[in-house]
Amino acid sequence: MFYSVLQHTERHGMSKPNPKDHVIWNSRFASMLKFAHKARSAGLIALAAGGFYLISAPHIAATATAGAGPSQGSSLLGSYLAARLARRKFDTAAAAAYLRYALRLDPNNLRLLEPAFLMETSEGNWDQAVPLARRLIVFRKKHRVAHLLLGLTDVKNNDLDAADKHFKAASFSPIGELTGTLARSWVALARGEPEQGIKLLAALKKAEGGQFHVSYQTGLIAGQAGLNKTAHAAFTRVFKIDKRALRVALAYSRQLAKEGDFEGAKNVLKRHVRTRGGVNHRIVNKLLEQLNPGRKIDLLVRTPQEGLAEVFYGLGEALIGVGAVPDGAVYLHLALYMRPSFPFALEALANTYETRKKYQLALETYDRIPNGSPLQPVIALRKAMSLNQLDRVDEAKELLETLARREPDNINPLAALGNIMRARKRYGEAVVYYDKVIKLIKKPTRRHWSYFYFRGTCYERIKQWPKAERDLQMALKLNPNQTQVLNYLGYSWVDQNSHLKQGMKLIEKAVRLKPDDGYIVDSLGWAHYRLKNYEKAAKLLERAVELRPEDPILNDHLGDAFWRTGRKVEAKFQWQQALTLKPEPANALKIRKKLKAGLPDIKQAKIDKAKKLDTR
Repeated sequence: MFYSVLQHTERHGMSKPNPKDHVIWNSRFASMLKFAHKARSAGLIALAAGGFYLISAPHIAATATAGAGPSQGSSLLGSYLAARLARRKFDTAAAAAYLRYALRLDPNNLRLLEPAFLMETSEGNWDQAVPLARRLIVFRKKHRVAHLLLGLTDVKNNDLDAADKHFKAASFSPIGELTGTLARSWVALARGEPEQGIKLLAALKKAEGGQFHVSYQTGLIAGQAGLNKTAHAAFTRVFKIDKRALRVALAYSRQLAKEGDFEGAKNVLKRHVRTRGGVNHRIVNKLLEQLNPGRKIDLLVRTPQEGLAEVFYGLGEALIGVGAVPDGAVYLHLALYMRPSFPFALEALANTYETRKKYQLALETYDRIPNGSPLQPVIALRKAMSLNQLDRVDEAKELLETLARREPDNINPLAALGNIMRARKRYGEAVVYYDKVIKLIKKPTRRHWSYFYFRGTCYERIKQWPKAERDLQMALKLNPNQTQVLNYLGYSWVDQNSHLKQGMKLIEKAVRLKPDDGYIVDSLGWAHYRLKNYEKAAKLLERAVELRPEDPILNDHLGDAFWRTGRKVEAKFQWQQALTLKPEPANALKIRKKLKAGLPDIKQAKIDKAKKLDTR
């Protein structure tokens, strides 16, 4: 997979990413998913044998904490168990430290040696990992990752025969065969035998889930070797498989430019942009500016070492995309072993840290991306997100405001600031940033609906309903089938006893579009409650709570509906449940009053409402 959260950020600013937006789910990844499951069933993707990844760590009281390491005098068993617990918490640095210590106590213990090697590799500690790999293959002659690392080490040392032997030894199992053969093809190029490398790749044509990578690597190798016809055909094949893949579009267009076909190169990039809904990537923009006759355009991958880095980066992203995150992270580290400043691999690795909520590690990884990279503005957005997650809001704000000043026409840092402030319930500040975003949008289109929606929700929270209503209606005009907007506007109208029928229609449409969304089902149930259809309301609200049992508002609503249908014991149970779910203080006070006195009867409620209106 060749790009992930960067594209999400380019499209939507700092909205909370949906994990599915981080990957491109298309036919090649459907194949990769099937391919990964086959490898898993054979025990081949799970990198650690002996159950290190697969056996859940037992409870170890106060044995290991995040970022901790072994103390002098720690026992062998204690260090091993602490390492397992640290790994389970995704603290690979601590796990590596514990295992390093344990190995000093028992140097030839295979049960320690293999996980120690994997943890050192997962941390990119090559001074530790390479010697461990050499020791490991003495005991485990068919250890795929150890052979891959040793093969890469031999390439760096220019011992190509030894490298080829290691990659060949790693070529068992579906993923091993794919990885090993791709690596061997680059060794063949380094030997000056590109045709042999392409022949090796051709033998993989039937490899399940691997055709994308085979064609892509064939194009890169042939391009470097000057076999333009072969490169052109390979890139044409892979571009047909996936026009959305950024690295493919860049490689193909650069190959065409090398052949002198600048118009063809521009056309490839434009077709790529169209498949992304017209949203351009900064690197694409920069290349489009450079694609002029007479200007020398370098190939995307210029050396065998860079080619090997591309192999492990691409496979690492693909593995992460199908949920094999630890395995994919190891492959990303191997890519960085060959090319330490590879921006895309660093961005992908930082993204894995974000998904594991290791935000400090993500920041440190982003900081390794060289200054001046076209990815820099997008990386600034991602860094701000990690800073925000660490509650370093002022630093995030400063970073984004600096970017906004440097790029006054870029809406993304302003949108990110709005989203951060909105998430922290600083709605007035959020409105200021959304105002700036919307001012920069000359002609709003469908993809801009979220900015009006976000600003509208902020206006509603600070009790400026006319402005909120206007923004929500604008968002709905831009995207009539957006369920968030349908639900929010419809619910707001119903909750205010305003435009009840129109609000009901909006919510019913949202439910049709998303029948399993608990919040939307709750809105429909609450609309029926407002219309005094209490039996219908209770059924819908029960369904909403089944879908979202952890939400205090939904439980509170269900309690109200139960009370009105005479199910008072159940009503009190739901209100008590709502209190345990930590509602807002104002809502908690209302719930406690209902637990004490129940709901007023309908006539009394009308009298109380009339008195409240008279006092205004």
